[in-house]
Amino acid sequence: MLVLMSEQIDISVLLQRVAGGERAALASLFDAESGRLVAIAQRIVRRRDLAEEVVQEVFVTIWRKAALYDADKGSARGWITTIVRNRALNLIRNDARIDYRDSQDLVDLGDRQGDALAAYNALAERDALRACLERLDEPKRRAILLCYVTGLNHGEAAATMRAPLGTVKAWIRRGVMALQECLS
Repeated sequence: MLVLMSEQIDISVLLQRVAGGERAALASLFDAESGRLVAIAQRIVRRRDLAEEVVQEVFVTIWRKAALYDADKGSARGWITTIVRNRALNLIRNDARIDYRDSQDLVDLGDRQGDALAAYNALAERDALRACLERLDEPKRRAILLCYVTGLNHGEAAATMRAPLGTVKAWIRRGVMALQECLS
């Protein structure tokens, strides 16, 4: 039986069931989250096939390490999203399979701010994450989206935003703390 929370599946309950070795819970978790996670990974790795591979590896990790999730440190959805983001970034850093065929692909890569804004705008109006992001001032929100949606590191985000690195790091740190508090 799936536990519903405001018309959505309670990810933390599914994660607890996965930690208990329940395969059906893993399948339900995959059904509920895989589309969103593939979209996140694809924004980072820029290829659908690699994004799907990232998500598949993440679900293997979730199966093995679901018991490590600590609700006191953040939401279950955030925990899973962080794993996807980190796995996608590691793929970019460590794998030569990412190739760009023409100059238009390179031009598209340059529009990371557009990607971040598109991801933000794609959030449903009633989504808790969107409501929490709206509470942040614009520079913090943009810095967080650049790093967590498009996969830029702090230095790249600072260069994109034309702001000092220390300032961008502070925006991200304070913004993430505000998001954690808002989402808990």
